[in-house]
Amino acid sequence: MHVEFGYMLASVIFVSAISLVSLSLLPFGERRVKRLLLYLVSFSAGALLGDVFIHLLPEATRAGFTPEISLYALTGIVLSFVVEKLMHWRHYHYLKNGGKTGKVKIVAYMNLFGDGIHNFIDGLAIGSSYAAGVTTGIATTLAVIFHEIPQEFGDFGVLLHAGLKKKRALAYNFLSGLTAIAGALIAFFAVNMSESSFESLLSFAAGTFIYIAGSTLIPELQKETKPVQSLIQLLAFLFGIVVMVSLLYIG
Repeated sequence: MHVEFGYMLASVIFVSAISLVSLSLLPFGERRVKRLLLYLVSFSAGALLGDVFIHLLPEATRAGFTPEISLYALTGIVLSFVVEKLMHWRHYHYLKNGGKTGKVKIVAYMNLFGDGIHNFIDGLAIGSSYAAGVTTGIATTLAVIFHEIPQEFGDFGVLLHAGLKKKRALAYNFLSGLTAIAGALIAFFAVNMSESSFESLLSFAAGTFIYIAGSTLIPELQKETKPVQSLIQLLAFLFGIVVMVSLLYIG
């Protein structure tokens, strides 16, 4: 347990620090960044689905598949849907109120709130995965990292557009990322106390990843219709799955 806890803590701290990756965008043009992110999103979608079907669900169903496992996975999907609705609501509320609340637009605070919930759920996924073993934990951490990077770029852009200075936007984004640590600690100790918590949290994490890949990432990829770019997207998507398969052999 001590080894898994050490890996888990290091992983979730690293994931929380990903919010600072936005600094790397500053020297590059917007067009180049968008193209790079699109391929990263492709890889992320493959990695998330690969983690679900190769690591999370097989671990959650070690004692057999039950309707409860499906219910927990569906709970993850429904909660992810609610969080996304909240984040869409922030834009509606922002437009309805003329775009500003004082000096900083309200969209900044709504973005931080929604991102904090999202990061907490990512922490739950990482914590419960490390309780299943280091290999499963690493696989889930990688899947989280690759879907967090494009999201953090987007969040950073929203905060800048909302009126925050660069340093403050980075600081707030980092503080929002720290909620992942709380989620990881709660999940890790919960699943080590009972087998039912282990199965339920892994299934819940699988549901959230299925939603992110199927509802958020893949629809974004479908907007690209050029043959060459579409082929690169497909290869990146498959590479994400291959990475998850390859992690089966490192344990």
